[in-house]
Amino acid sequence: MQGQNKGNLLLYFALFNFTVYNFIMKKIVISSCLLGACTKYDGGHNKKEQILKKLVNMEIISLCPEVLGGLPTPRPPAEIIGGDGFSVLKGNCKVLNNLGEDVTENFIKGAKETLRICLDKGCQIAILKGNSPSCSNKFIYDGSFRGKKVLGLGVTAALLIENNIKVFSEEDDLSGLF
Repeated sequence: MQGQNKGNLLLYFALFNFTVYNFIMKKIVISSCLLGACTKYDGGHNKKEQILKKLVNMEIISLCPEVLGGLPTPRPPAEIIGGDGFSVLKGNCKVLNNLGEDVTENFIKGAKETLRICLDKGCQIAILKGNSPSCSNKFIYDGSFRGKKVLGLGVTAALLIENNIKVFSEEDDLSGLF
């Protein structure tokens, strides 16, 4: 009988440890392009090997807000005109592509879907593509399509931050996350 109890006890601890491990495992949203998926506006990617090497023991949720918003790949480049992601969410400015087409609703839809995924998965951290009109947490292009950057957040980054999800870019010091 003692052997059976010992076996049950070991099984209990194994299950307990598995449950605790899964509960404390960090869940992290990452822009698909940073993982090597060809979701970048020009059909390419922004794969970052240094990030990939550090993702051991993490639950990775790979996504592209622009694709989630219904935009194709490839697609014309887009920039926020007259503000940043917070302004877009408030309805005070728009996101236009370089053909002059209004893609604001696609960007908002993608941001909302990204937030829904984060909340459904219990994710509190996102590593998103810097300088993107969707994802950037520091700089965006100024809306002139001339390559000039200004301080500001992308639409998705702004919505995640409004909902207490920490947003980083591949350009940030990520050492404390892993």
